[in-house]
Amino acid sequence: MRILIAGANGKIGRRLVKLLGESDHVCRAMVRDPSQEWELRELGADEVAVADLEGDCRAALITCDAVVFTAGSGPHTGPEKTVDVDQNGAINLIDLAQKMGVPRFVIVSSMRADDPDSGPEKMRHYFVAKQKADNHLRASHLNYTIVRPGRLTEDEGTGKVRLAERIDEFGEIPRQDVAAVIRAVLDHPGSSKREFDLISGDTTIDQAVGSLE
Repeated sequence: MRILIAGANGKIGRRLVKLLGESDHVCRAMVRDPSQEWELRELGADEVAVADLEGDCRAALITCDAVVFTAGSGPHTGPEKTVDVDQNGAINLIDLAQKMGVPRFVIVSSMRADDPDSGPEKMRHYFVAKQKADNHLRASHLNYTIVRPGRLTEDEGTGKVRLAERIDEFGEIPRQDVAAVIRAVLDHPGSSKREFDLISGDTTIDQAVGSLE
């Protein structure tokens, strides 16, 4: 597959670029800044597409078989930027994927996105933006997977996770393990039209993803 990573220079995106670079897939990294191309190719990107989620991304999608949306506005931006990137940027890319015949779409959402009022008030705008993007993807005809990780950390990945349609307690997970789960679902047909919460656990990633049917 030729896989487009939106947000390839982000903390999850860079880890995913490296993992896909070691696979048989063609990894196309999407970035806004052309100066980032060399470093992403060094990480493992086969191709680099320069495009802005808030603009016209059609050229980045040409000949792609799948899209992974790992982009995010970041923790230090205000609600307006969160809406622009996490909500409208995702919706724009979902619509373009449908129009251009890209069948597969994996989105990195967040625990509590399905119930924004359950989270802290200062994060509510973020959960609402993620919820609206997720709902738009569910309503599409794409073969989607919605990955809802808990609190993201910079810890070394363990390769073991807890994956379930709903996990009540809000846990943590290293970004490396999130990237590894995304890498696994791209190859697993049972992850199509599925969504799940994701935190660190005791089950290997291959076993956890393989349980999706």
